[in-house]
Amino acid sequence: MTEGRKAPAFRLPRDGGGVATLSDYAGRKLVLFFYPRADTPGCTREAIDFTRLADAFAQAGTAVLGISADPVKAQERFRDKHSLGIPLVSDETHEMLEAYGAWGEKSMYGRTFLGILRTTVLVGADGKVAKVWRNVRVDGHADDVLAAASSL
Repeated sequence: MTEGRKAPAFRLPRDGGGVATLSDYAGRKLVLFFYPRADTPGCTREAIDFTRLADAFAQAGTAVLGISADPVKAQERFRDKHSLGIPLVSDETHEMLEAYGAWGEKSMYGRTFLGILRTTVLVGADGKVAKVWRNVRVDGHADDVLAAASSL
């Protein structure tokens, strides 16, 4: 995933039923934040931060989607438990995660495995990748993404 390239298309199930597609957001800026697992501490803080800033993102003409490999039912429990106000998308096949560079080798407690790399992608209204954040640290991240989206 490199800045300036056309964002890969996707069509995935989302919380509340229905699907989310890249074309749903044509002509608008879009933030895609990829998180490892619903209802874990870091992922919860990140989703709450994006929810807290939802109105500011809307004022900046920017939609926000959270994406993980969790099933839709898990996404819905996560949304309801923490009163999240942003759509959550399920990519159980990892196709979108791989296309956006958010799936790869991770290491924990001395073992390596494949999983979701905490990544955020800002897609411009032109459908091109405007900015990519890799190895995201949660604290202050949503604010940084908002600043970038506002400056586009």
